[in-house]
Amino acid sequence: MNPEAKFLKSFCIRTIILLVAVISLVVVFDPFYQYHKPLPGLKAVLTDKEYQCVGTLRNFDYNALIVGSSVCENYNNGWFDEGFDCQTIKAIRSYGATADLKVLLDIAYEEHELDYVFYNIDPSSLSASDVPTYVSTGCPMYLYDKNHLNDYPYTLNKDVLMEKLPYMLAFSFIGDYDEGDSYNWAQWKYFGADLALGMYTRMPSIADMKSENANKEALEKNIALLTSLVEEHPDTTFKFFFSPYSMLWWDNAYRTGERDAVIYNEKQAVKALLSYDNVEIYYYQDAREIITNLDNYMDMIHFSKDINYWVYDKLSKGEERLTPDNFENRLEGMRTLSQEIVETEIQKSFSSTGQ
Repeated sequence: MNPEAKFLKSFCIRTIILLVAVISLVVVFDPFYQYHKPLPGLKAVLTDKEYQCVGTLRNFDYNALIVGSSVCENYNNGWFDEGFDCQTIKAIRSYGATADLKVLLDIAYEEHELDYVFYNIDPSSLSASDVPTYVSTGCPMYLYDKNHLNDYPYTLNKDVLMEKLPYMLAFSFIGDYDEGDSYNWAQWKYFGADLALGMYTRMPSIADMKSENANKEALEKNIALLTSLVEEHPDTTFKFFFSPYSMLWWDNAYRTGERDAVIYNEKQAVKALLSYDNVEIYYYQDAREIITNLDNYMDMIHFSKDINYWVYDKLSKGEERLTPDNFENRLEGMRTLSQEIVETEIQKSFSSTGQ
């Protein structure tokens, strides 16, 4: 064999050995948890939901899920473990659309029986498309399917090898990383009225209020997704809840003409879901002391971890539950409160900050 052929052969062998070593490192330590749960002695370091959520749903041990949008990321799983005597992980999608969350729940149910689903219903999710958005928003679909042959963007990724894997190891052995704080973004964030108001671009004029059933077709499809989920899993207790968005959100809904449709959508969803024995619904949108105190927020929607705990505490005590007898009055009360917000409460906040 001539020298060039020997060099080429040696180069190919070394390259193959290097590739096998890289793939083996990623598969063994598996920072995205595509192949297994954390190795003994390592923590579940969860910070990249688009890359890690599906793997955890397939491979972790759990019997309860916290399901929802970014407002659910700051719950500590351990709160629910203790309060409901279960083992909890999160199924999070930033947009919180019903179709996207149902995809995550369907994956969870492939290999797990769930005792509880703690499901945050975002108002926008009831009027969103019933088509999942994972492909259209550029999610790493090679991690979502079950074909490991196309996982090379993960197993042969220098960022995974040089950043994600060391990051997972560092948080496992250094410091006090809390596994229950999966996907938490609140640490080191600032919450305050000045920031929330500064992030709020108020519509200069008030649009005509849309009809209540402006989103009728999308609403019906999203309700069908929710009720099908409940029907398919009668042994799961679904605890649906509505989170306390700030009064800025309600002011915006009023000024864009969306408020009446939002309340109508919620009424219809609640009415449909309350007909099932395995469903409980809790309503926290009308918590005046929370939503009118903008120091709890960083923008229209996102509240501090203290409010996450407040919601959990209410849930664990079964407080503010909606029933067939009270849900319409509660939602009409939210309409009344929103009217008070746009007429007086908002102006107080703008005045107090000199805006």
